[in-house]
Amino acid sequence: MRSLGLAPLSALSVAPDELVRLAADAGFDFVGLRVLAVTAEEPSYDLSPGSPLLADTLRALSDTGLSVVDAEFLRIDADTDRTTWLPALEASQALGATRLTVAAGDEDLVRLTDTLGRLVEDAAEYGVIPALEPISYRSVHSLPVAAQIARDTGARVLPDTLHLARFDATAAELAQIGDLVDMVQLCDSPAHAPTTVEGLVEESRALRLAPGDGDQDLTQFLRPLPPELPVSVEVPHDSERARCGDAAWIQHLYATTTRFLDTLSTPEPTSPGGHAS
Repeated sequence: MRSLGLAPLSALSVAPDELVRLAADAGFDFVGLRVLAVTAEEPSYDLSPGSPLLADTLRALSDTGLSVVDAEFLRIDADTDRTTWLPALEASQALGATRLTVAAGDEDLVRLTDTLGRLVEDAAEYGVIPALEPISYRSVHSLPVAAQIARDTGARVLPDTLHLARFDATAAELAQIGDLVDMVQLCDSPAHAPTTVEGLVEESRALRLAPGDGDQDLTQFLRPLPPELPVSVEVPHDSERARCGDAAWIQHLYATTTRFLDTLSTPEPTSPGGHAS
């Protein structure tokens, strides 16, 4: 059975301890939790060692049996250094997370690679491996570039199906980096991308669709990867979540995702000659 998790961006205004319980009630196997706020507008949660929220979250994890796989989210800018990432690594370790998603904010890819390499070295002391997520509106927006940086630094690559669709990634590219991928972020989206960077950012943070509710051929992004690869469901859609409520939204994401994943395990029809049609 493929392990299925809930990414924090799907319901970012839900506190981590409550997110764990709602995810467990819906049927998810694991969660991601955000240890650093990316924007000034989003909630900031103190999951540092010794904080009351960390204690409540660890209690929720113990009560539900869920684990934290990915601690989000660190953007590597030109001035990012240990003062930024050490607190994130401390929180990641305290939560039992094994991955820390990072995104490229530095346009200088040589400097970015150097910074990520230093982060990877520090992260190893905390039992955490950074995973670089290529993003359509960031400086690393292709699988080959992300893979090269990951190989040069010892990081991993985290494919996100929204961004894969928006920068026209191919199944062949995914097949070539399978050894670098531990998990995939899954969501759906309309066929046509927003025409501006601002639109792409808004779509990414607030307008994604549940798997099967959009127009993407998501199978092309999963079939090249190992069938047991864990899937993290990352579907922020602010208006839909506000309409139905947090618990119902998280349950909807679990139901639609499991229905979609069931189609992947269904054998393709064969022709009378015995070949897949």
